Amino acid sequence: MRSQPFGTTSRSVPVVGQGTWQIEEAAPASVLAALRRGLDAGATHIDTAEMYGSGQSEQLIAQAIHGRREAIFLVSKVLPQNASKAGTIAACEKSLKRLKTDHLDCYLLHWRGRHPLEDTLAGFESLRKDGKIRAWGVSNFDVEDLAELAELGATPACNQVLYHLQERAIEHAVLPWCEAHRVAVVGYSPFGSGDFPSGASAGGRVLKQVADAHGVTARAVALAFLVRLPALFTIPKAAKADHVAENAAAGDLVLSADEVAQIDAAFPLGRKPRSLPMI
Repeated sequence: MRSQPFGTTSRSVPVVGQGTWQIEEAAPASVLAALRRGLDAGATHIDTAEMYGSGQSEQLIAQAIHGRREAIFLVSKVLPQNASKAGTIAACEKSLKRLKTDHLDCYLLHWRGRHPLEDTLAGFESLRKDGKIRAWGVSNFDVEDLAELAELGATPACNQVLYHLQERAIEHAVLPWCEAHRVAVVGYSPFGSGDFPSGASAGGRVLKQVADAHGVTARAVALAFLVRLPALFTIPKAAKADHVAENAAAGDLVLSADEVAQIDAAFPLGRKPRSLPMI
């Protein structure tokens, strides 16, 4: 599994990780098998949040990572309504308890809310000083939000955003800003939340052609495109072990410039939206 520097942190992180939104809806045995298969395949970046299943996702992850915590880059998120200074600290401590660990490798603000960023940052800094988090980041931040952080003298380790072949809005401004400021960009829902291009579509045929040339699946090709730049990471979710193995194969797949151009043409960037898309 290919790894690369994660923003301004000192960590090198696998480009393909494991997302865990709604994993609690699947059979626990299947989820645990999938997560462990992903870890075995090198997908040691695991992303979760207090929101996911109201903590159930974190509890499942605790079981999956038991005995191998030090090899994992573990990320969770605080809900915006909890993101006051004291609320951020309390939420993190609850996540740590559910995850059965003494620290997070990165802790994110899930999206902007009513609490001033200064308060959330103060919570992050307190947690960092106490060794409960190693780094902090944000999610669903547009350029204006990122610029506000910069005005406060703060740079997040990462910005986690919606990013898939048919939703490339971040490439207009968010990705360039993050590249310029050494902020990792972590794409969530890389398969489009159930709207992955069918093999019969024009784009699907391009993906299949590239996939056949490499002996991988169309989904692996899509993931490889989404991590084609040094700032990019992706966190596909899979509750089945065979899907996780398929995803992990993308971590070693490097597309040629011609293949990238073909995929780029098949899934055009489109116009810049008025606001950053998110789900």
